[in-house]
Amino acid sequence: MNNPAQIRTIFGDNLRLLAQDEPSITILASKLGINRTQFNRYLTGESFPRPDILARICAFFNLDARILLEPLVDIVPARSPSLGNYMNEFLVSNTQAIPESLFPNGFYRFTRRSFIDRSVFVLGLVYIFRDGEATYLRGYETVEAMKMQSLPTSPKLREFRGVVLQQEEGIAIIAARKNAMTSSFNYLNRAASFGNNFWVGYITRTIPEDAAGMRVTRLVYEHLSQDAATVLQASRAKGFYPIQDLAPFHQRLLRPDQNFA
Repeated sequence: MNNPAQIRTIFGDNLRLLAQDEPSITILASKLGINRTQFNRYLTGESFPRPDILARICAFFNLDARILLEPLVDIVPARSPSLGNYMNEFLVSNTQAIPESLFPNGFYRFTRRSFIDRSVFVLGLVYIFRDGEATYLRGYETVEAMKMQSLPTSPKLREFRGVVLQQEEGIAIIAARKNAMTSSFNYLNRAASFGNNFWVGYITRTIPEDAAGMRVTRLVYEHLSQDAATVLQASRAKGFYPIQDLAPFHQRLLRPDQNFA
Protein backbone atom coordinates (compact mmCIF):
# COMPACT_ATOMS: atom_id res chain seq x y z
CA MET A 1 0.00 0.00 0.00
CA ASN A 2 1.32 3.45 -0.87
CA ASN A 3 2.19 5.78 2.01
CA PRO A 4 1.02 9.43 1.97
CA ALA A 5 4.28 10.70 0.47
CA GLN A 6 4.04 8.18 -2.39
CA ILE A 7 0.40 9.11 -3.00
CA ARG A 8 1.31 12.79 -3.23
CA THR A 9 4.15 12.01 -5.65
CA ILE A 10 2.02 9.78 -7.90
CA PHE A 11 -0.84 12.27 -7.93
CA GLY A 12 1.50 15.18 -8.69
CA ASP A 13 3.12 13.26 -11.58
CA ASN A 14 -0.28 12.32 -12.98
CA LEU A 15 -1.62 15.85 -12.67
CA ARG A 16 1.39 17.27 -14.53
CA LEU A 17 0.79 14.83 -17.38
CA LEU A 18 -2.91 15.65 -17.50
CA ALA A 19 -2.13 19.37 -17.54
CA GLN A 20 0.09 19.12 -20.62
CA ASP A 21 -2.84 19.48 -23.02
CA GLU A 22 -4.15 22.61 -21.31
CA PRO A 23 -3.15 26.11 -22.45
CA SER A 24 -1.57 26.92 -19.08
CA ILE A 25 -1.61 25.88 -15.43
CA THR A 26 -3.35 29.12 -14.51
CA ILE A 27 -6.17 28.47 -16.98
CA LEU A 28 -6.54 24.86 -15.84
CA ALA A 29 -6.69 25.85 -12.17
CA SER A 30 -9.34 28.43 -13.05
CA LYS A 31 -11.41 25.85 -14.94
CA LEU A 32 -11.27 23.56 -11.92
CA GLY A 33 -12.06 26.35 -9.47
CA ILE A 34 -8.86 25.70 -7.51
CA ASN A 35 -6.54 28.34 -6.10
CA ARG A 36 -3.37 28.48 -8.23
CA THR A 37 -1.07 28.29 -5.20
CA GLN A 38 -2.89 25.22 -3.89
CA PHE A 39 -2.85 23.68 -7.37
CA ASN A 40 0.94 24.11 -7.47
CA ARG A 41 1.15 22.20 -4.19
CA TYR A 42 -0.65 19.28 -5.85
CA LEU A 43 1.70 19.42 -8.83
CA THR A 44 4.83 19.35 -6.67
CA GLY A 45 3.57 16.56 -4.43
CA GLU A 46 3.36 18.73 -1.33
CA SER A 47 -0.30 17.87 -0.71
CA PHE A 48 -3.26 16.04 -2.19
CA PRO A 49 -6.81 17.34 -2.54
CA ARG A 50 -9.84 17.00 -0.33
CA PRO A 51 -12.40 14.42 -1.54
CA ASP A 52 -14.66 17.07 -3.09
CA ILE A 53 -11.77 18.65 -5.03
CA LEU A 54 -10.49 15.23 -6.11
CA ALA A 55 -13.98 14.42 -7.41
CA ARG A 56 -13.95 17.69 -9.36
CA ILE A 57 -10.55 16.88 -10.92
CA CYS A 58 -11.61 13.32 -11.78
CA ALA A 59 -14.84 14.54 -13.40
CA PHE A 60 -12.97 17.15 -15.45
CA PHE A 61 -10.52 14.58 -16.87
CA ASN A 62 -13.07 11.74 -16.96
CA LEU A 63 -10.98 9.60 -14.61
CA ASP A 64 -11.43 8.00 -11.21
CA ALA A 65 -9.60 8.13 -7.86
CA ARG A 66 -6.92 5.72 -9.10
CA ILE A 67 -4.98 8.82 -10.16
CA LEU A 68 -3.92 8.97 -6.48
CA LEU A 69 -2.50 5.46 -6.52
CA GLU A 70 -1.43 4.41 -10.02
CA PRO A 71 0.70 5.99 -12.79
CA LEU A 72 -1.44 7.55 -15.48
CA VAL A 73 -0.07 5.17 -18.13
CA ASP A 74 -1.64 2.28 -16.18
CA ILE A 75 -5.01 4.03 -16.04
CA VAL A 76 -5.11 5.43 -19.58
CA PRO A 77 -2.89 3.10 -21.64
CA ALA A 78 -1.77 3.93 -25.14
CA ARG A 79 -3.85 2.48 -27.95
CA SER A 80 -2.68 -0.72 -29.59
CA PRO A 81 -0.52 -0.05 -32.63
CA SER A 82 -1.66 -0.70 -36.17
CA LEU A 83 0.44 -0.61 -39.32
CA GLY A 84 -2.31 -1.91 -41.58
CA ASN A 85 -2.99 -5.48 -42.62
CA TYR A 86 0.08 -5.58 -44.86
CA MET A 87 2.56 -5.17 -41.94
CA ASN A 88 0.71 -6.11 -38.74
CA GLU A 89 1.46 -9.81 -39.15
CA PHE A 90 5.17 -9.11 -39.56
CA LEU A 91 5.82 -6.44 -36.90
CA VAL A 92 2.94 -5.70 -34.54
CA SER A 93 2.23 -9.32 -33.74
CA ASN A 94 5.71 -9.44 -32.22
CA THR A 95 4.51 -7.11 -29.46
CA GLN A 96 2.28 -9.88 -28.14
CA ALA A 97 3.05 -11.61 -24.88
CA ILE A 98 6.63 -10.50 -24.27
CA PRO A 99 7.23 -12.17 -20.91
CA GLU A 100 8.07 -9.92 -17.97
CA SER A 101 10.95 -12.26 -17.21
CA LEU A 102 12.50 -11.06 -20.47
CA PHE A 103 11.76 -7.34 -20.02
CA PRO A 104 9.87 -6.34 -16.83
CA ASN A 105 7.46 -3.45 -16.42
CA GLY A 106 8.63 -0.38 -14.54
CA PHE A 107 11.11 2.48 -14.68
CA TYR A 108 14.50 2.12 -16.37
CA ARG A 109 17.56 4.36 -16.20
CA PHE A 110 19.36 4.49 -19.55
CA THR A 111 22.73 5.84 -20.66
CA ARG A 112 24.33 6.42 -24.05
CA ARG A 113 26.84 8.73 -25.66
CA SER A 114 25.33 12.03 -26.82
CA PHE A 115 24.62 12.12 -30.54
CA ILE A 116 25.44 15.83 -30.65
CA ASP A 117 28.47 16.08 -28.34
CA ARG A 118 30.67 12.97 -28.21
CA SER A 119 32.41 14.20 -25.05
CA VAL A 120 29.34 13.70 -22.83
CA PHE A 121 26.81 10.97 -22.12
CA VAL A 122 23.04 11.12 -21.76
CA LEU A 123 21.41 9.80 -18.59
CA GLY A 124 17.65 9.41 -18.94
CA LEU A 125 14.57 7.65 -17.61
CA VAL A 126 11.84 5.66 -19.38
CA TYR A 127 8.78 3.73 -18.27
CA ILE A 128 7.90 0.28 -19.67
CA PHE A 129 4.33 -0.95 -19.32
CA ARG A 130 1.88 -3.43 -20.80
CA ASP A 131 -1.56 -2.89 -22.25
CA GLY A 132 -3.09 -6.32 -22.62
CA GLU A 133 -0.41 -8.40 -24.31
CA ALA A 134 1.38 -5.46 -25.94
CA THR A 135 4.45 -3.77 -24.41
CA TYR A 136 5.11 -0.03 -24.65
CA LEU A 137 7.66 2.62 -23.66
CA ARG A 138 7.17 6.21 -22.56
CA GLY A 139 9.67 8.91 -21.67
CA TYR A 140 10.67 12.56 -21.99
CA GLU A 141 13.69 14.18 -23.57
CA THR A 142 15.52 16.49 -21.18
CA VAL A 143 15.04 20.24 -21.59
CA GLU A 144 18.80 20.54 -22.10
CA ALA A 145 18.73 18.03 -24.99
CA MET A 146 15.96 19.95 -26.73
CA LYS A 147 17.82 23.24 -26.35
CA MET A 148 20.98 21.71 -27.83
CA GLN A 149 18.96 20.98 -30.99
CA SER A 150 17.20 24.39 -30.99
CA LEU A 151 13.85 22.66 -30.42
CA PRO A 152 10.87 23.75 -28.27
CA THR A 153 11.01 22.51 -24.67
CA SER A 154 7.33 22.04 -23.75
CA PRO A 155 6.55 18.66 -22.12
CA LYS A 156 4.16 17.81 -24.96
CA LEU A 157 6.98 18.10 -27.51
CA ARG A 158 9.58 16.41 -25.29
CA GLU A 159 7.46 13.28 -24.82
CA PHE A 160 8.36 10.15 -26.77
CA ARG A 161 6.60 6.80 -26.95
CA GLY A 162 7.64 3.44 -28.29
CA VAL A 163 6.53 -0.11 -28.95
CA VAL A 164 8.62 -3.08 -27.80
CA LEU A 165 9.16 -5.99 -30.21
CA GLN A 166 10.53 -9.38 -29.24
CA GLN A 167 13.53 -10.51 -31.27
CA GLU A 168 15.26 -13.87 -31.50
CA GLU A 169 18.05 -12.81 -29.12
CA GLY A 170 16.68 -9.79 -27.28
CA ILE A 171 14.21 -6.98 -27.84
CA ALA A 172 13.82 -4.05 -30.21
CA ILE A 173 12.13 -0.73 -29.48
CA ILE A 174 10.83 1.66 -32.12
CA ALA A 175 10.24 5.06 -30.50
CA ALA A 176 9.22 8.49 -31.73
CA ARG A 177 8.18 11.93 -30.56
CA LYS A 178 4.63 13.13 -31.24
CA ASN A 179 3.63 13.19 -34.92
CA ALA A 180 6.74 11.11 -35.68
CA MET A 181 8.88 14.26 -35.77
CA THR A 182 11.94 12.18 -34.88
CA SER A 183 12.33 8.47 -34.28
CA SER A 184 14.86 5.89 -33.17
CA PHE A 185 15.49 2.16 -33.29
CA ASN A 186 16.84 0.44 -30.17
CA TYR A 187 18.15 -3.10 -29.77
CA LEU A 188 18.83 -4.56 -26.33
CA ASN A 189 20.02 -7.88 -24.99
CA ARG A 190 20.28 -8.85 -21.33
CA ALA A 191 23.73 -8.33 -19.82
CA ALA A 192 25.17 -10.58 -17.14
CA SER A 193 24.89 -8.73 -13.84
CA PHE A 194 24.47 -9.52 -10.14
CA GLY A 195 20.88 -8.26 -10.06
CA ASN A 196 20.02 -9.51 -13.56
CA ASN A 197 18.64 -6.02 -14.23
CA PHE A 198 20.84 -4.67 -17.04
CA TRP A 199 20.39 -4.68 -20.82
CA VAL A 200 22.96 -3.51 -23.37
CA GLY A 201 22.73 -2.83 -27.08
CA TYR A 202 22.61 0.17 -29.35
CA ILE A 203 20.39 3.01 -30.52
CA THR A 204 20.17 4.56 -33.99
CA ARG A 205 18.53 7.84 -34.95
CA THR A 206 16.89 8.76 -38.22
CA ILE A 207 19.03 11.46 -39.79
CA PRO A 208 20.71 11.82 -43.21
CA GLU A 209 24.20 10.40 -43.61
CA ASP A 210 25.77 13.83 -44.04
CA ALA A 211 24.05 15.37 -40.99
CA ALA A 212 26.15 16.54 -38.04
CA GLY A 213 26.67 14.16 -35.14
CA MET A 214 26.52 10.38 -34.80
CA ARG A 215 23.75 8.12 -36.00
CA VAL A 216 24.39 5.05 -33.80
CA THR A 217 25.90 4.43 -30.36
CA ARG A 218 25.84 1.92 -27.52
CA LEU A 219 22.90 1.94 -25.13
CA VAL A 220 22.46 0.62 -21.58
CA TYR A 221 19.18 0.06 -19.73
CA GLU A 222 19.00 -0.55 -15.97
CA HIS A 223 15.74 -1.73 -14.41
CA LEU A 224 15.38 0.28 -11.19
CA SER A 225 13.95 -0.51 -7.81
CA GLN A 226 10.39 0.75 -8.23
CA ASP A 227 10.07 2.63 -4.94
CA ALA A 228 9.15 6.29 -5.27
CA ALA A 229 12.41 7.62 -3.79
CA THR A 230 14.61 5.72 -6.28
CA VAL A 231 12.52 6.73 -9.28
CA LEU A 232 12.34 10.37 -8.19
CA GLN A 233 16.11 10.49 -7.68
CA ALA A 234 16.65 9.00 -11.16
CA SER A 235 14.27 11.54 -12.68
CA ARG A 236 16.08 14.46 -11.05
CA ALA A 237 19.45 13.14 -12.25
CA LYS A 238 18.53 13.18 -15.96
CA GLY A 239 20.98 15.15 -18.07
CA PHE A 240 24.45 15.14 -19.65
CA TYR A 241 27.53 13.84 -17.83
CA PRO A 242 31.18 13.01 -18.48
CA ILE A 243 31.77 9.26 -18.52
CA GLN A 244 33.46 9.26 -15.09
CA ASP A 245 30.26 10.59 -13.47
CA LEU A 246 28.15 7.63 -14.61
CA ALA A 247 27.64 4.55 -12.44
CA PRO A 248 30.61 2.16 -12.78
CA PHE A 249 28.66 -0.69 -14.35
CA HIS A 250 27.16 1.68 -16.92
CA GLN A 251 30.69 2.82 -17.78
CA ARG A 252 31.80 -0.79 -18.21
CA LEU A 253 28.91 -1.73 -20.50
CA LEU A 254 29.20 1.44 -22.60
CA ARG A 255 32.89 0.72 -23.35
CA PRO A 256 33.57 4.38 -24.19
CA ASP A 257 37.13 3.71 -25.38
CA GLN A 258 35.99 1.18 -28.01
CA ASN A 259 34.37 2.28 -31.24
CA PHE A 260 30.92 0.87 -31.92
CA ALA A 261 31.03 -1.90 -34.51
